[in-house]
Amino acid sequence: MSNQFQWPVRVYYEDTDAGGIVYHARYLYFLERARTEWLREAGFNQSLLKQQNTIFVVRDMQIKWQQPATLDELLTVITTVTQVKKASMVMAQTITCGHEQKMQASVTVACVHGDTKKPMAMPDEIIKVITDRDE
Repeated sequence: MSNQFQWPVRVYYEDTDAGGIVYHARYLYFLERARTEWLREAGFNQSLLKQQNTIFVVRDMQIKWQQPATLDELLTVITTVTQVKKASMVMAQTITCGHEQKMQASVTVACVHGDTKKPMAMPDEIIKVITDRDE
């Protein structure tokens, strides 16, 4: 299984400003949804993980907007895990429309305990799935 995951996103009116251009903060929603669906496709449901006191939080994000996305465009969010540590992972995410890259981000996601909100080791089964995708 490839470590690259693609998720389609349609730009709706609610995603845009008065000029029909995607509002900059909406890109974060698109990125979050793709990470959630990537995890789901890997076999992990965030609701069940939360019941087990395992939650993922964004610790750091670097973003570069390149081209505006506009109303009704069909975008693709591409998510690739680039680094895995014991309690965190780094993902490269890009949003494209056809061959045009709209934005790119580097996102560090940390695993924390649901009650204490303190960093904790990712469950072994999640690390295994992530690292198996690289092969």
